[in-house]
Amino acid sequence: MNVYTTDRIRNVVLLGHGGCGKTSLVEAMAYLAGLTTRMGTVADKNTISDFDKEETKRQFSIHTSVVAIPWKDSKINVLDTPGYFDFVGEVEEAVSAADAAIIVISGKAGIETGTRRAWEICEKNHLPRMIFVTDMDIDNASYRQVVEDLQALYGKKIAPFHLPVREDGQFVGYVNVIQQKAKRWIDEGTVEKFEVPEYSQKNLNLCREALLEAVAETSEEFMDRYFNGEEFSEDEIRQALRVNVMDGSIVPVLMGSNPLARGMYTLMADIVKYFPSPDKRTCAGINTTNNEVYPADYDFAKPKSAYIFKTIVDPYIGKYSLIKVNSGVLKTDDVLFNYHRDCDEKIGKLYVLRGNKTEEVKELHAGDIGALAKLSQSQTTDSLSVRNNPVAYLRTNFSKPYVSMRYKAKNKGDVDKISQSLQKILMEDQTLRVVNDSENRQTLLYGMGEQQLEIVQSMLLEKYKVEIELMRPKVAFRETIRGKSDVEYKYKKQSGGHGQYGHVKMKFEPSGDLEVPYVFEQCVVGGAVPKNYFPAVEKGIAEAVLKGPLAAYPVIGVKAVLYDGSYHPVDSSEMAFKVAAKQAFKKGFLDAKPVLLEPIASVKIITPEEYTGEIMGDLNKRRGRVMNMNAENGYQEIDADLPYLELYGYNTQLRSMTSGSGTFSYEFARYEQAPEDVAAREIEERAGKVVETEE
Repeated sequence: MNVYTTDRIRNVVLLGHGGCGKTSLVEAMAYLAGLTTRMGTVADKNTISDFDKEETKRQFSIHTSVVAIPWKDSKINVLDTPGYFDFVGEVEEAVSAADAAIIVISGKAGIETGTRRAWEICEKNHLPRMIFVTDMDIDNASYRQVVEDLQALYGKKIAPFHLPVREDGQFVGYVNVIQQKAKRWIDEGTVEKFEVPEYSQKNLNLCREALLEAVAETSEEFMDRYFNGEEFSEDEIRQALRVNVMDGSIVPVLMGSNPLARGMYTLMADIVKYFPSPDKRTCAGINTTNNEVYPADYDFAKPKSAYIFKTIVDPYIGKYSLIKVNSGVLKTDDVLFNYHRDCDEKIGKLYVLRGNKTEEVKELHAGDIGALAKLSQSQTTDSLSVRNNPVAYLRTNFSKPYVSMRYKAKNKGDVDKISQSLQKILMEDQTLRVVNDSENRQTLLYGMGEQQLEIVQSMLLEKYKVEIELMRPKVAFRETIRGKSDVEYKYKKQSGGHGQYGHVKMKFEPSGDLEVPYVFEQCVVGGAVPKNYFPAVEKGIAEAVLKGPLAAYPVIGVKAVLYDGSYHPVDSSEMAFKVAAKQAFKKGFLDAKPVLLEPIASVKIITPEEYTGEIMGDLNKRRGRVMNMNAENGYQEIDADLPYLELYGYNTQLRSMTSGSGTFSYEFARYEQAPEDVAAREIEERAGKVVETEE
């Protein structure tokens, strides 16, 4: 591939709801640009950007893929992202490298949850954007409805550029709203001009008015002229659009058909025309030698620096680090310094990506996106620069995973291999976590949703030939007491020679502090138990609280007082007193109204207001308590207390209730006494069991 200078590069991320047509849009763009001789389809499992086995099997995008598309004398780096929320980490990676976004909407399905989320991502990251409406070859697709809905949501900044033209139910052409001219596609792949059809005139007037309103909003002078009934020239309209699309105050709406590759020519022309090249965007890091801001700003004349926004790890082709060059010009065999790992990386060859295919290039200019193979230590979100100008860029902030499943190896001999394979998968997906929960003797896999975790399970089997089982996580219950008890225990053993003798009298009661397992005190008088045995008694208590007598859960909030006992001058030992204390604890605990405590989470739910009632009803079913509610910008924020036992499966239920638009987060709040039925069920399940150990 040719080398492109910064001003000839456009980095564009495709965002939208799952199934809206992002992958097929890339396919049509690549076909029109001459990268392919025929268009692949998701159904045929032969698209450029969905190449992973899991993607072809499930027929939706799981990973972000980069496709470099040459268009005339420019290059468009298209980042095709997944549409489903489980893979939001992939979207966050892509957005960190993009300079503009295309929000894809199905003309048939209309605005969906993923559409709104895509808009919010653009707002948060200050990304210029366009809307592209797909499926215009389908009879019941309504471009007009999509435009009206967008304007209802986002106001006058929505500017329709085109209108579809249909003849005999076929999508045959479009009306250019700026030029007020109609164009028809002909067999040679070109267009012919014709008169705007009468039936399109009304919609043209509406769209033209919306476009001119959007232009008028861009300056006071234009606003005055608009209200005075003056016309804007085509050049004035285009100039206003260029400036205001780049700052996000105007959002063009285009449309087309992906399977017919219609509307792609105008889309790519408008990407080059209206979207900013990287040098029109700002980019800054910290010079780590003096802690001053380093304004890289995609300036090719400044010292080399780059940011690793994504990592691809494949058991066959190895590891690729996807980078965006933030300053300078990267060349083959450059040596770059990784400040975060304090190491030099020889970058060897430079590549650009087209899905799963790599193409070698001599150099990458500032603002370009490429790939480096087999960097030894560098990871996603690391910065690369020259050693005499070390720069650290702000790391991408990834969504935190809250959905967990317990996993274990099906074949015990695969434990190490599973661990190594998971580390490779975790390099690729920044929203996955592996947590070793030693207290409950389980290993947990955290992700954004159950589907993501199931795909990890499938990837381990397909790619790395190891198998894991996913199960419901164990919940960390606790045991404590609500009453008082007074017990004694005498440990006496004679087996020839020295025997064992330890005798304690102890009181047990709630300590009032659920933050610590136990409080130990002694008030022995007259030397009934010598002082040198006090530590042994406490050690017995410390061991006893690790597994409570009720259901073998850790004990918290108990006060143990040693007040009397006896000893034998020959047979007493530390071990004897430790055993006596341990047995006294078990007896005393069961005599002091023991109860099971369950962990309570403080949950924050964010949902569109219309789903509030259903969510409240579901929280009641789950023993939840709503603590606070706050409505803002059409969303309701609900703070509630919810038992951890009820969190399992909540992610799926919340998405089902809110059409995928609700999100939640939580953190541990405290322990509370479990209801009798919950406690009885838990005690019964654990009765007589040896606590299962995880390999």
